[in-house]
Amino acid sequence: MTVPTPAVLPAPRHGARGLLLALTFVVVVGAGAGAGFWYLTRDNSTGTGAGSATGVSVTVTTTQSQPPTPTPTPTDTGTPTASTLASPSPSVGYRRTEDPVGYTVDVPHGWTRRQAQGKLAPIVYYDAPGGSRQLQIFKVTEDTPYESLTLAETDPGYGFAKQPGYQALEHDRGDTWAELSYRYKDKDKGTRQVIDHRFQAADGTLYAIRSSGPADLDPTRVREPLATAVRSFCPTGARCT
Repeated sequence: MTVPTPAVLPAPRHGARGLLLALTFVVVVGAGAGAGFWYLTRDNSTGTGAGSATGVSVTVTTTQSQPPTPTPTPTDTGTPTASTLASPSPSVGYRRTEDPVGYTVDVPHGWTRRQAQGKLAPIVYYDAPGGSRQLQIFKVTEDTPYESLTLAETDPGYGFAKQPGYQALEHDRGDTWAELSYRYKDKDKGTRQVIDHRFQAADGTLYAIRSSGPADLDPTRVREPLATAVRSFCPTGARCT
């Protein structure tokens, strides 16, 4: 699917706040296919029921120790778009992976990769040690990020608003991105907080990146890996500077 060129993304405190939420998954036209793909994109650190998770080697770039001069800490924890990628090296505490699915992305040191096959595209997971936090990355098939998120939440056949303990927190959107934040109760992990961010990458393809963690975790620790992943995301062969 083709959507407009990405633009810089403001923090989720801007724009409409109409309590819209989302899990990361590919919303497939047709409830049957969508339901199957939804299962693969649930908050699942072990991959149980999502098919065989495939271990794949990735090329990694790490950052050397920083000089004594302190690096200013950004005060805005909002999620930028992939079009803002300009750094030749990953942020401190992160590693840059050249993922075999077809993009580069910065993920925290120590987080491990696995992959499951969805109905229409692979789903890549990066799990924190112990599995408390997670990133999910996959392509989406709708015409716009906002359409994708709306279907993901509200579809009568597979919308995740049906999840136990579902609580919409906030949503935001721009011309080339949309974001949903919510909580729900996972049967294995307890109450979780989720940020589902969908955007147009530099090559025009739409992707979803979801970050999740325990509900009692400082929200910035869920936001930060997501913001870094979106900012650094670059499809193979695209110009992202």
